[in-house]
Amino acid sequence: MAERLRRARGSGVVLTCWLVGSVLLAFIVVPLLGLAAVQPVRNLVRVAAMPDVRLAIWLSLLAAFLTAGCAAILGVPLAYVLARGTFGGRDVVAAIVDLPLAVPHTVAGIALLIVLGRQGPIGGPIGEVLGLRFWGTLAGVVAGMLFVSAPYAVNAAQIGFEAVDPRLEKVARTLGMGPWGVLLHVTLPLAWPGIMTGLTLTYARAISEFAAVAILAYYPMTAPVKIYEMFLQFGLEDASAMALLMLLVTLALFILFRGLARRRARFAGAGR
Repeated sequence: MAERLRRARGSGVVLTCWLVGSVLLAFIVVPLLGLAAVQPVRNLVRVAAMPDVRLAIWLSLLAAFLTAGCAAILGVPLAYVLARGTFGGRDVVAAIVDLPLAVPHTVAGIALLIVLGRQGPIGGPIGEVLGLRFWGTLAGVVAGMLFVSAPYAVNAAQIGFEAVDPRLEKVARTLGMGPWGVLLHVTLPLAWPGIMTGLTLTYARAISEFAAVAILAYYPMTAPVKIYEMFLQFGLEDASAMALLMLLVTLALFILFRGLARRRARFAGAGR
């Protein structure tokens, strides 16, 4: 009897949370359904056939993928340091990592332009020596995306590393593994779900970025910039059609990413 009461109370909590959470879910879904409902299929096909639309969507996908790669290479080590380090100023470093979340993205774009633009110290003299140019290039698009999305990779990876029991790492050391072996064969695999969550969020944030990218590298046009230009030139009909195309592509990618993550988690569980 007591067990039934506990189950009933647990079901009541789940139901209440589901009802409350459904309000937020509806808030997200209803506008997107509205976007899809107003689009005639012929208009969607016509916009999808435009070469510059396909190029902008492809550029967004490519740049977001490169951004996630940069975040993995540069952000995951920083996350490990924040999770395992005990150095002075750790809170300051963590605050700097989070700062792009609070900075308006127009401000981020202007700050990047000052440093990476043609007159900036990196975009100017240093860029000429290294053969790098950020203004109006794919490198500029990636730089704008990385600035606003890197905190997601670092924070999620840090949480993943902190969830790894240090005792497991100590056991691996007592069995003869060196520091790098422990990191590669124990810590990283256990922290992998958090790392992948962060990289997925980084990809999502990067692919949707508009302001920072538009200020630093308006051309070549990513999908958000192209949607804005189509809205100014042709009005809501064409812009909303491209927005729906981008939404469908992004949704398909997220379903794929989550499916791959679940599959890896099942394999990892079976391996243990």
